[in-house]
Amino acid sequence: MQHNIPAEKFGSLGQTMALTVSTCVHCGFCLPACPTYTILGEEMDSPRGRIVLMKSVLEGEIELEEALPYIDRCLGCLGCVTACPSGVPYGELLIPFRAYAQQQRSRPLVDALSHRLVLNTLPYPDRFRLAARAGRLARPIQGLLPGKLRDMLDLLPDNLPSAQPLPEFYPANGKRRARAVMLAGCVQQNLAPEINWATLRVLARNGVEVVIPAGQGCCGALAMHSGEMELARQQARHNLQIFPQDVDVILTNAAGCGSGMKEYPLLFKDTEWEDQAIAFAAKVQDVSVFLDRLGIEAPSGLPAPLKAAYHDACHLAHAQGVTEPPRRLLAHIPNLELVSFPEADLCCGSAGTYNLEQPELARRLGARKVCNIMSSGAEAVITGNIGCLVQLRAHLAGAGQTIPVWHTLQLLDRAYHEQNAIL
Repeated sequence: MQHNIPAEKFGSLGQTMALTVSTCVHCGFCLPACPTYTILGEEMDSPRGRIVLMKSVLEGEIELEEALPYIDRCLGCLGCVTACPSGVPYGELLIPFRAYAQQQRSRPLVDALSHRLVLNTLPYPDRFRLAARAGRLARPIQGLLPGKLRDMLDLLPDNLPSAQPLPEFYPANGKRRARAVMLAGCVQQNLAPEINWATLRVLARNGVEVVIPAGQGCCGALAMHSGEMELARQQARHNLQIFPQDVDVILTNAAGCGSGMKEYPLLFKDTEWEDQAIAFAAKVQDVSVFLDRLGIEAPSGLPAPLKAAYHDACHLAHAQGVTEPPRRLLAHIPNLELVSFPEADLCCGSAGTYNLEQPELARRLGARKVCNIMSSGAEAVITGNIGCLVQLRAHLAGAGQTIPVWHTLQLLDRAYHEQNAIL
């Protein structure tokens, strides 16, 4: 595909767009891998369609407002990147284009309010807890609220788990094999704090001491993928400064956070922070990758046979290329059988803030994912991302299913028969 993108006007975005356009051959392999194309069947709701739209905006052929509905509907799941035989760097285009669009666009009042509310609450655990309480108080008048605000209240849990503050240091059991620093996560601390505790116990069991910086904040992924690049840089810079450097690895147990931190070099490209961002990102690993490479003590096993479906979080499987390490870890657990299910590679519809920004499509994808999982006969679901976990739990409950959804490290923790394991 030829292009006429003025690089001098759009800088690195224009250069990235030119590379993407020249790489994409419109073969169509991305179509069945794209959740929105699968659901809607529209060419402009596919990766190659969106590439054409973005190109047309930058070349001045169409107005930004004409393209935005289709760009906004993209989950950023990067399933297309895995499927693409030409190696089109779609994610490296989507993020800067959304940043460009965010500076140019004008949102309707309710959309602007909900967008700002999300970015000012989700990344801050204390604010989120207060917002959740306020949201529950607002439920009697929920029907009177505008659409997106009403949908946001639907996603709030009836009750938040009790706060479980983390220590700043968690020692290894026995001989130390590694020293790590761990990202605690934002939403996870409120919605599923037991995941972090299970992670610490499993790491300690396998000889890993962990530092959890008390002043750490959001990794910046939510802001970055929403086009709010300056907010993302502020949050990322804070962590670059506060995370200790005398560690072997920077660990995360949330796929979206890990993907976001690995994108710090893109976030700080051509700035004074670029070298530090590159060094930081090089140390970032999902906890499943780290433990798989380290080698773990064999768990005792589950008390009874269990059939479970492992759901690949998009930002683990597609953004980071991690599919086998979690399965290898789970294969160490006696009495656990992993079962396959249809459309396993398709996004569940969580995708960061997507189920808040695009609630109807997120609901359709969540229901579809749960239907496919239940067809496998699974008695439990395992995943490696808090967003997926919350989405799957909600749609399983909506379908009248009571099967549990656990993080990979929670199931490992249970298999080690820790007395204080929380499930």
